[in-house]
Amino acid sequence: MARRKKQLIFENIEVIDAGARGKTVAKAPDGRVIFLSNAVPGDVVDIKTGKKRKAYYEGQAIKFHTYSKKRTEPVCEHFEHCGGCKWQNMAYEHQLAYKENEVINNLVRIGHLELPEVTPILGCEKTYFYRNKMEFSFSNSRWLTLDEINSEEEIDNRNACGFHISGMWDKILDVKKCHLQEDPSNDIRNFIKNYGIENDLEFYNPRDQDGLLRTIMLRISSTGEIMVVIQFFKEDKEKREGLLNALSEKFPEITSLQYVINSKGNDTLYDQNIILFKGKDHIFEEMEGLKFKIGPKSFYQTNSTQAYELYKITRDFANLSGNEVVYDFYTGTGTIAQFVSKQAKKVIGVESVPEAIADAKLNAQFNNIKNVEFYAGDMKDVFNDQFIAKHGQPDVIITDPPRDGMHKNVVAKILEISPKRIVYVSCNSATQARDLALMKDNYNIIKTQAVDMFPQTHHVENVVLLELK
Repeated sequence: MARRKKQLIFENIEVIDAGARGKTVAKAPDGRVIFLSNAVPGDVVDIKTGKKRKAYYEGQAIKFHTYSKKRTEPVCEHFEHCGGCKWQNMAYEHQLAYKENEVINNLVRIGHLELPEVTPILGCEKTYFYRNKMEFSFSNSRWLTLDEINSEEEIDNRNACGFHISGMWDKILDVKKCHLQEDPSNDIRNFIKNYGIENDLEFYNPRDQDGLLRTIMLRISSTGEIMVVIQFFKEDKEKREGLLNALSEKFPEITSLQYVINSKGNDTLYDQNIILFKGKDHIFEEMEGLKFKIGPKSFYQTNSTQAYELYKITRDFANLSGNEVVYDFYTGTGTIAQFVSKQAKKVIGVESVPEAIADAKLNAQFNNIKNVEFYAGDMKDVFNDQFIAKHGQPDVIITDPPRDGMHKNVVAKILEISPKRIVYVSCNSATQARDLALMKDNYNIIKTQAVDMFPQTHHVENVVLLELK
């Protein structure tokens, strides 16, 4: 039997900084870093350690001696248990400062980059109710608080609809009100949950892989349209139609009501047949006169208002005159490509997801944009000599890769063809810094600006402009 490692208690420790992944940072008496999940920089606390590593501890504040002036009262009743808004107890101006610091530190420490004067981070006007897409999961065995576990009261209803508890794939936090998506999001979710309970619709059990109600996807677009997609684990026509008809009657403002029967082990929808029950099979987002058709499987930035600000910065950094050939890497549904197309000679977008490219082509036709082309394929395979010979030498490359950053072969090819300007949009400044380090001998960093897309969380986007030396 393995011996449990002794937990340590450190007393009167000041929390000194914010770290990666929403953690805050303190220093133990032995010099090791302590990562905390329940404190704010400026707090003075007693800490109980959990995991001990060679260079750091993971711990939790168990007593607060002094509360930080950077604190604010969380607005959400689920804050202590839900892992979605880890910084809700920190005033927004301090959230922004720590996000900007993280970006700068990553670029300097990881990339060893020389930065110009940094353009201040762009904050978000709406710090709550800013998301256009939310996904909720059902469970017949909801997560219980410690008070509930220690209580002698019998809990006869374990049904839940909400979010996965961090680190517990089979436990769902039952959410009464979420502050991330505007009304009628909460009303729709709660109606579906209550209807399921009242009409004996079985909530899904992820361990047993059984039940009926599995997930909800809710999209509310900037145009006011609403899409609801309910995922059922198995077909039960009578119960399914009863729920969908009741939902449609209660919320006539739903413009797209769809469902899917998914009996596989995971609840991803990209390989599933999604069936239209009522309304249209899509909704529209709108940006600067451009309309983007959004289906259940479409990717679109989840903060519509701030996406517009991000794209404006990207377009400004690209500094197009109307004569440039632009490559838009990791184009998704082609939103950036179409957004900058009026200022370019032509824009070529590349994306690995075929469904996204299909959406991009449809949206370009819908918006009557003639100078964009889109191609599906893995970037490291598509971006080759034949591709460049066909489409021409790019004057500007805009790249917005996933969190893992760009493949080293893509970076090498960019360096080989040496476009005049590169605009690098990133949701992970650590991998962005790694990629920029590979290009620093050939390119100067002219501008860098962080953009906050996700208030109350540690996530941040960053845009960097490179110019050929």
